[in-house]
Amino acid sequence: MIERYRRWGIHLILFLVTLTTTTFAGTEWQFMRFVGWDAHPITWEWFVKGFAFSLPFLGVLTIHEFGHYFTAKWHKVKVTLPYYIPFWFGFLGWIGLYGLPSIGTMGAVIRIKDHINSRKQFFDIGIAGPLAGFIAALGVLYYGFTHLPPKENIYEIHPEYQYFGDDFEEIVYQQDTFFLTKDYEQQFGPAPTYWPDTMRFGPSDASFALGSNLLMTFFEEYVAPEGDWVPNPYEIIHYPWIFAGYLALFFTALNLIPIGQLDGGHILYGLIGAQWHQKVSATLFILFVFYAGLGTVTMTDMFIESVWGIPLFYISFPFYLMFLYILFSRLARSPQTNLMVAVAIFTTQFLISSYLNVQGYAGWLVFAFLIGRVLGIYHPVTLINEPLSSGRKVLGWIALLVFVLCFTPNPFGTS
Repeated sequence: MIERYRRWGIHLILFLVTLTTTTFAGTEWQFMRFVGWDAHPITWEWFVKGFAFSLPFLGVLTIHEFGHYFTAKWHKVKVTLPYYIPFWFGFLGWIGLYGLPSIGTMGAVIRIKDHINSRKQFFDIGIAGPLAGFIAALGVLYYGFTHLPPKENIYEIHPEYQYFGDDFEEIVYQQDTFFLTKDYEQQFGPAPTYWPDTMRFGPSDASFALGSNLLMTFFEEYVAPEGDWVPNPYEIIHYPWIFAGYLALFFTALNLIPIGQLDGGHILYGLIGAQWHQKVSATLFILFVFYAGLGTVTMTDMFIESVWGIPLFYISFPFYLMFLYILFSRLARSPQTNLMVAVAIFTTQFLISSYLNVQGYAGWLVFAFLIGRVLGIYHPVTLINEPLSSGRKVLGWIALLVFVLCFTPNPFGTS
């Protein structure tokens, strides 16, 4: 009994620490206030406002994990309570490094303590978390888009926007750097005395733009009340419910990627079985890496000098090719095959990026490394390989549709 309470205590402490770090992160994103920043410090009053982000975000995360937990229990599979993982850079503010972005957590995990030998069990446990979390995320987004504050709310974060009037979006998001000119002063009046000669907006601002997916577009177009101001992609981070919902969709899509032993991999394995899953999972992993790396190395790098006058291409080329080989080192048993795949992907990426100017999202390469080297590209084969029922198959294809709705090709960026 004492051992059980000790284990519960660990889960509770991790949850409370993660609740604290995500609340700090919520305050940072909403109000651009940071620990250690004398101009705009985080006080208790501002910290409490951060719960508007942490509670809905952690709520979705918790529902996701307990979807896995209760389904495992239903199948009589031994499983732990969720381990929450706090992750926050804000403490660096005490040494002057404030402003480093984080969301306060790296998620949560449960540990399955039994060996699962059933294709049906893998499917049920895998699908329960994302679907439960997805439903909760829809509720968070619905509340966020139906309770939008007035447009003037953004002036609390960016008072300089008032200079341009209600149509500030047509100016501040359209250029990297704004220079005070007579034309602007004639149109909008004298600039505030505290403005420097150069003001930065849009892609050069301290904030960054969130990407878009099909569900976010739906909520913006059809759920937000007509006449309300829907925040620009550069400003969603200041709207805690919408930002929490966006991140919930991002993590739902991340889990539903139908590769390896991700939740989406369990679902796909249940739907198509071991033989087909190996082929489909490998193909999807190659396509995933191919898209992510587009634009990483281009023809332009051949004309940009880097170190000691050496063009950037000749420095980045061998490191990136080696990285690709590491990614694909467990794709096939033959090292020669893996090297050939890495070279083919590199060459195709280089040509398409150079001549068609197509860009991927390099951030996905980090997750590809996690799949290729840690989680695994392939799914373990189960001893009990019974086909799924018709109802489970319908749920499985619905879950893959949810992935398509939630997936954002370029989730975070500055353009």
